[in-house]
Amino acid sequence: MSTGGAFGGNRGLRPIPPEKGIFPLDHLHQCDTEKKGYLDCLKSSGHKSEQCRHLSKTYLECRMAKNLMAKQDMSELGFGGVTELDSIVEKER
Repeated sequence: MSTGGAFGGNRGLRPIPPEKGIFPLDHLHQCDTEKKGYLDCLKSSGHKSEQCRHLSKTYLECRMAKNLMAKQDMSELGFGGVTELDSIVEKER
């Protein structure tokens, strides 16, 4: 008799969630303005995300402020020294 679960899974072990990537959805639309700004920037820049990094940073800061994700230093998320000016300079290239 097999001891595995459905599709070969082991029913005796508890799954371990990933450290990052799982966060509450913004059901109350608390950061919609920031999200819309970022998505609009992506569309207008031809989906060149480096030109919209400042808006991505703003969106993540909003999520942290509203407890929709764990508070973390922005440099740990790849935003060390990112400012709106950086994105403007990239846009002009």
